[in-house]
Amino acid sequence: MDEQYRAAAPERCDRCGGAVRVERTQPQYQEEIVRRKIVRRFDVEVGHCTCCGKRVQGRHPLQTSDALGAAEVHYGPEALTLAAHLNKQMGLSYEKAAAVLRVGYGLEASRGGLCRAVARLGRKLQPTYERLEIEVRQSPVVWLDETSWRVAAVLQWLWVAVSPQVTVYAIQPGRGFQQAARLVGAAYSGTLEHDGYSIYYRFEKAGHQSCLSHLIRRCRDLAEVLLPGAARFPLAVKALLQKALALPAQLEQQQISLHGMRTAGGRIVAELDRLLDHPYRHPANRRLVRHLNHEFPYLFTFLYHPGLEGTNNRAERALRPPIVTRRGRGGNRTDAGARTQERVLSFLTTSRQQGKDSFRLSVDLLRSREPFVLPLVPDAQPPPSG
Repeated sequence: MDEQYRAAAPERCDRCGGAVRVERTQPQYQEEIVRRKIVRRFDVEVGHCTCCGKRVQGRHPLQTSDALGAAEVHYGPEALTLAAHLNKQMGLSYEKAAAVLRVGYGLEASRGGLCRAVARLGRKLQPTYERLEIEVRQSPVVWLDETSWRVAAVLQWLWVAVSPQVTVYAIQPGRGFQQAARLVGAAYSGTLEHDGYSIYYRFEKAGHQSCLSHLIRRCRDLAEVLLPGAARFPLAVKALLQKALALPAQLEQQQISLHGMRTAGGRIVAELDRLLDHPYRHPANRRLVRHLNHEFPYLFTFLYHPGLEGTNNRAERALRPPIVTRRGRGGNRTDAGARTQERVLSFLTTSRQQGKDSFRLSVDLLRSREPFVLPLVPDAQPPPSG
């Protein structure tokens, strides 16, 4: 407890005026934030080497910059990290993030000042971002997805690659195989979980798991617009896919054995195969049959390989924060802002994914004179002392 107070009972009853006898004490807790701004002053000693004449200056461990003179005032690392969370993960503009710092903590900040400060954080995150890219390429399973994004009002694409340990974002000018290969490597040989987009199948060395949630939604939407007779086919496919998705949970809860899950999966595969062999008259059903025939080899990979999932939900959840940002601001104004976006967002999302304190990690990084790899990858080095 930081503070403790006594809430004394009144001496007299407010109804009849009788004496009050205290019988017990019950605890109650209140969690609060403190609206306090700290201003630190660093008296920086500046000199020259008596041998070579090089200019040198001191640096305190709490400093985040060596700039003096006109640039002698800086935002603290915790204020800057809060602004990065507000802007990159919660979708607030720099103007609204500055308002939060002003109203909540009495810290006056401008939009341009916060933008430049977050960009400095992005530059220091470059070594960590490069290591996260390597970690994704070495992962045995990766969830991939993409969404539209704008840089300087020009349409680009925000890609995301999610492994069990790290998440990497990349803003790129296209939506093809070349851009996907930048994230995982053209020769990736693990398993890709995706929404069935055709370019993903160009990873010929990789295994594939197509997202069943996308197909379930397609069958549901199709059944809503078809007549009852034609709707029987998408409803039957939807029921089979939902039954397949439920099998891993039943195995985890020990309701079925591993052999039982695979036997049930085999029956689902056979039933779907029989449904696809039937001739359908409605054009929408025939289109669905063609799509399912193409995806058929990649629908049930998760039933036979532990560690896989039947959906692409991990990648879709990773895209939700930037989609909120896109709705409010549209994207980034410059290429430099796009690079900052992908690095800071990768750092914040991976920290949350691993249950690590992004505030502490960001403070350590900003106070270091030289960038270093944050402990988000197995063999990262500790921050340099001083």
